[in-house]
Amino acid sequence: MTAPHVSSAKLAEPTVKIISIPTSLSGGEFSNHAGATNDAEHRKHSFGAPGRGPALVILDPQLTITTPDSVWLSTGIRAVDHCTEGMCALNSTPGSDADAAKGLRLLIPGLLRCKANPQDLEARLSCQLGVIEAMKVAVVHGVHMGASHGIGHQLGPLGVGHGETSCILLPAVCRYNASMNGEQQRKVLEVLWSQGTIRALLEEKGLVEGKAELAEILEAVVQALGLPQTLKDVSVGSEKLESLAEASLKDRCLPTNPRPLKEKKQVMEILERVVG
Repeated sequence: MTAPHVSSAKLAEPTVKIISIPTSLSGGEFSNHAGATNDAEHRKHSFGAPGRGPALVILDPQLTITTPDSVWLSTGIRAVDHCTEGMCALNSTPGSDADAAKGLRLLIPGLLRCKANPQDLEARLSCQLGVIEAMKVAVVHGVHMGASHGIGHQLGPLGVGHGETSCILLPAVCRYNASMNGEQQRKVLEVLWSQGTIRALLEEKGLVEGKAELAEILEAVVQALGLPQTLKDVSVGSEKLESLAEASLKDRCLPTNPRPLKEKKQVMEILERVVG
């Protein structure tokens, strides 16, 4: 579905307050923005409501126990995506970087612990608290998201889960952007190597601090969580790449990617890295 263009000045703020009790890590409860797919063109559109989102958000890790592991972990990587693209954005600030770094320190170790023991409520709460920091990056600080979000928005209409899009695209996008935002990526690397749980995983995978690039580290984390890493893993064939690239070029996040994506061949360069 899609909505007609209506000026926000003509929309009244809802009078019924919303209470949100999230059971995934996508973070939508901390924003008044949303997305919906136009089924006729298989393209996702973004919407912003007047006023704010939920008036109250209740975080209860016990209530997330029945969330399928694939959903919990993949949406957690979506939050990691917010932090990573936030720190790698060219308009990041010291304040946004601090919040993103805090989010990464909570999220990735928490996700690894959840993978090892899905009943670990402390780890689940750490992930939930990490989402708050992740969402502050874009919602509070207004930092630009990039191609992982932009292409991911348009991968959703092809039947790929919101979090799964980040699992597949974030490493490839970081690799594509490295020539433009290498200094920002090094800040993320410093945060990740400083965490004992993450360091242990990376050393087990044979990665070396100072040599491994950010894309490799993110790939190692996604692999450790048992999540999809290629389009083939989510049943998206190569015949869909060109239409996916065309839809992505219309997404609001591609112009704000550190290495701006203006032509289909640029988007295809990223997609061809993750075909599988």
